[in-house]
Amino acid sequence: MSLDNKPLYTGGCQCGAVRFRIEGALAGASVCHCRMCQKAFGNFYAPLVTVQEGTLNWTRGEPKRYRSSNHVQRGFCTECGTPLTYEAPDGLALAIGAFDTPEAIAPTVQFGVETKIPYVDTIHKLPRRLTEEDVEAASFLASIVSNQHPDHDTESWPREERHE
Repeated sequence: MSLDNKPLYTGGCQCGAVRFRIEGALAGASVCHCRMCQKAFGNFYAPLVTVQEGTLNWTRGEPKRYRSSNHVQRGFCTECGTPLTYEAPDGLALAIGAFDTPEAIAPTVQFGVETKIPYVDTIHKLPRRLTEEDVEAASFLASIVSNQHPDHDTESWPREERHE
């Protein structure tokens, strides 16, 4: 919460070149299964949440926009490609996965279900494994040095190069 008791949300792209802050309530969290959202997110669907006008501030950088139709623009980071916005005449929505705490924003409705990929409804039935259970990939996983921006605001971007 902010000092005046408004909800406060932050987030950004994977690399940290674009960061945002929302002071105020969010509205209408949803999942869209339409083919345009599938392609824009490169995924089975697009999880989005509507941002009330006047509550969003870009605190570092700003997304580049692609006009995906005559009515809609989609914003993304030009550095890492993270999908960030869905901008239409009736408002702006942000990608839920771009928030620092995406688990706090649960979708309440699905749109475009006529083009939903059929197996989406059964993914939860697939066998599950923890990352560390993948013994064959253990050395690869241990060698990963992440360049991903942390899930909180930082003073500067990009982070200073580490010399190892």
